[in-house]
Amino acid sequence: MAEFINLYLIPGIAIGCIYALGAVGISLVFAILRFAHFAHGDVMTLGAYIAYSLVAAFGWSVYAALPFALLGGAIACVAIDRTVYRPFRRAPGIIVVIASFGVMLVLRSAIQLGWGVDVLAYETGIRRPLPLFGDIRMAQKHIIIIAVSIAIAAALHWFLSSSRMGKAMRAMSDDADLARVSGIDTERVVRWTWLIGGGLAAAAGIFAGINTKLHPGIGWDLLLPLFAAAILGGIGRPYGAIVGGLSIGIAQEVATYPWIGGDPLVPPAYKNAVAFFVMVAMLVWRPTGLFKGRVL
Repeated sequence: MAEFINLYLIPGIAIGCIYALGAVGISLVFAILRFAHFAHGDVMTLGAYIAYSLVAAFGWSVYAALPFALLGGAIACVAIDRTVYRPFRRAPGIIVVIASFGVMLVLRSAIQLGWGVDVLAYETGIRRPLPLFGDIRMAQKHIIIIAVSIAIAAALHWFLSSSRMGKAMRAMSDDADLARVSGIDTERVVRWTWLIGGGLAAAAGIFAGINTKLHPGIGWDLLLPLFAAAILGGIGRPYGAIVGGLSIGIAQEVATYPWIGGDPLVPPAYKNAVAFFVMVAMLVWRPTGLFKGRVL
């Protein structure tokens, strides 16, 4: 039991937190702007590399660089919206989706030109897991990822439920035209959506880099699980995205446990197939997701 918790369940929760942060951004963008943002994974990568630059240039801890990378990811998303997506605000959704593919390719190419294609790491060396109780051990990086993710989720809950802008975002999510005629500044809501989505994406990218290694394709590799998490929870539902992210992360790791015999039930190289299976099954069985979100 201790082996299952230490090597499968706890890492699954940590990965689920990464998916949850990324999937919330996807859900927010879809809820407000009504399109699937396929460049979201590369925004995650950009945030991760901004943090790496601060670590390499100033010798900071990656956790000290986290707030600045979140700000960088948020500003980058607002700039992308102003230059690329805003002219298509009234265009059919498929046009904006295609534009997001272009943004994805441009971001990845810029990252490769700016930082190279080598695999990088925020820290070197091996850190032993910290004992919790009995035989249960937990890596320090997993403790920080889970704790910071919970803090971010709590702050997001307060913002969406209690702040004036959060209420405006919820109103625009329900009916953008009605929100506009009611006097809500919809462009300001859009700006806040990108600020929050970009910041969350940067946090997810940094945590992904901490959990494994940093490379230009790290965000692209996570895009399928992120969309699977958003669809599972209900696309356009931020709270559903959190539940979906945790569910997908835990399912992927637990599926590699040797439930039958001595071999993994699902080879670790095929973990993403679990996310794909969950996504397809949810689209067939309940297209609106667990929290009755919108249909893609």
